[in-house]
Amino acid sequence: MKTKLFVVFIILLSITLNAQQTKGIIGDTNWLSNWTNFKPSTTVYNNANQILTGTIDTDLKLTKGNTYRLIGTIYVTNKAILTIEPGTVIRGDKESCGTLVITKGSKIIAEGTANEPIIFTSNNDVLIRRPGDWGGIVILGEAPINKIGGVSFLDFNFDPAVSYYGGQDPNSNSGILKYVRIEFSGHKINALKELNGLSLGGVGKGTKFDFIQISFSNDDSFECYGGDVNFNNLISFRATDDDFDYTQGAQCTISNSIAIRNPYSSDRSGSRCFEIDSYDKIENADITKKLTKITANNITLLNTEDNNQGLVREAVYIKDKSYFSINNSIIDGFAPFILLENKIGALPINLAKINIQNLQINRCNGVVQSESAIYNPELLTWYDSDTFSLDFTKLNNTELFIQSDVKNYPDFRTKNTNPLASIK
Repeated sequence: MKTKLFVVFIILLSITLNAQQTKGIIGDTNWLSNWTNFKPSTTVYNNANQILTGTIDTDLKLTKGNTYRLIGTIYVTNKAILTIEPGTVIRGDKESCGTLVITKGSKIIAEGTANEPIIFTSNNDVLIRRPGDWGGIVILGEAPINKIGGVSFLDFNFDPAVSYYGGQDPNSNSGILKYVRIEFSGHKINALKELNGLSLGGVGKGTKFDFIQISFSNDDSFECYGGDVNFNNLISFRATDDDFDYTQGAQCTISNSIAIRNPYSSDRSGSRCFEIDSYDKIENADITKKLTKITANNITLLNTEDNNQGLVREAVYIKDKSYFSINNSIIDGFAPFILLENKIGALPINLAKINIQNLQINRCNGVVQSESAIYNPELLTWYDSDTFSLDFTKLNNTELFIQSDVKNYPDFRTKNTNPLASIK
């Protein structure tokens, strides 16, 4: 009997270890099915029959029987709760930069389903939708940020009376976004500034973010200004700037998520899958507060262009005094994988903040480089160690992924995905 139990234990341990070591996004089924849309410019939505504008200061529910048009900046204030039914479509107005702002203390409950996602999209007709057609979604919370005074404002021309964020509660709850699509956001405010798909200022980990696809954002898809959040099952598709951007001491774990970059949806100033910075402006920072710390598990970072000839370059850009850990992930088609700000160099005290573990680095021209020198023998010695378990391959996408064509129901799990590595 003891022998049988021991054998069962070994088998279960082996299964667990194999599941933990699966690289890239995981799932016993293709979790990109049903609720996603990789061709939103041709999708026909109902014309809006309801208008949202001004301030929402009491609880409100949006229903899937209606289609809503966001006009101007809509503020949810006074601890009000905005609830959105599964299957509801909300269309952002271009001329007035329709934008939804959930202010500090208020909540959004947008919980769609795989069969009925909640959709935020452009109010423009098919074929003329473009990145930046409307503003995006902004959530402001009560979690810590590392700005002087612990409170700050986003530079998006919002009403300062209601647009501040930051506090002392890392567990604060601003609601839920689940099975949500955000399309064609990122309206340009001025020559130097655009809104993002989803902007989070001081949002706490009581807020739930699961199964969110942001497509064709004119700036970042997901940006965190401080706060303490957990992300699961995110998709960033063809962002103009960064896919995941963190600053102001953000504490974030992101798991089972994918960024799909395209050379025709990139910014010449430098677009990355991850951009990580502890201080957006050092003169306004409280250096006694936490540094930005990002942990990424089972991530797929994919560049769809060939031969690294376009605007897409490094997958990850890390600035000084920032922590970044990426585990069990796939990085495909970048040059290089990681770029370090010149202040980091190859100093052990700086490199100790960075951990790259159990990665498949496919079709990448370079692994870790510094702005201060393209070739740095000390960096090469650091990452070319068995400690990190890096697997270098040169597979094409049809060899690497189950189905890599975004036009035909993509499945970006790897072909050797362990079916027991479930996301349930």
